[in-house]
Amino acid sequence: MTDSAPYTGAASARPSASDLKPLAGWRVIVPRGGPWGDGVAATLRSKGASPVVAPMINFAPTDDAPALERALAKLADGGYDWVTITSATTVDVLSSHRAVIPAGTKVAAVGETTAAALTAAGYHADIVPSEENSAAGLLKEWEEATDGTVPLSILALRSAIAKQVLSVGLTRIGHHVDAVVAYRTIGVPVAQKVIDDVRAGVVNAVLVTSGSVAEQVQEQLGPIPESIVVACIGPQTARDARSIGLRVDVVADARSAESLIDAIVTVANARR
Repeated sequence: MTDSAPYTGAASARPSASDLKPLAGWRVIVPRGGPWGDGVAATLRSKGASPVVAPMINFAPTDDAPALERALAKLADGGYDWVTITSATTVDVLSSHRAVIPAGTKVAAVGETTAAALTAAGYHADIVPSEENSAAGLLKEWEEATDGTVPLSILALRSAIAKQVLSVGLTRIGHHVDAVVAYRTIGVPVAQKVIDDVRAGVVNAVLVTSGSVAEQVQEQLGPIPESIVVACIGPQTARDARSIGLRVDVVADARSAESLIDAIVTVANARR
């Protein structure tokens, strides 16, 4: 019997709602691919959902590849005390370049999603903001996390469109910062079937993991039908989503993939 074939065996008692996995029957759009997307999809399946991995953003090479290559070579040689990673996409860039982060170089991740991407790619994170998952949040907690040590040599990798909040702030407090553009963010068209399924309301939830993803969700899939749960990974992402007109139904309590999925589970349980 295939997975899609109807059950033709002996009749059995219908399971109660408590016997079902919490997301049984739910179709959830996962807007990122790669190790992070695969991990989220696996977790969703374990809870009964049918994940639809539909990457909506990707990275394009930086316009200054030599500068990035020099920075990564210096990083591998132990030339930096710290490297700051402000998105999961930056982790994709590191992986694609097979970048080496020496044991003596510490890593600051802007949030739980980025930290999870680092772990999935075989790296690590020494600092993750406990309050606000943003460059500003990381800057606020920097001095306490580093015991106020100044100056430090820091590599700040960023998107071409990102504001230089972190690198400028670190420079102002006395650190030596190399701010290097690691990539350009570009939208990725999703399959027409994904669009059709959203329009038809046969999708139950859409995960929104960054402001860039929010833009693509609104542009490619919006307006999202009221029946579909739009779930954001944190307050900053929710603010970014609302600023471009994307409805937000639920925001994760913690800024992690696990908490984002838990938020959907809470909604699913409430709807039973």
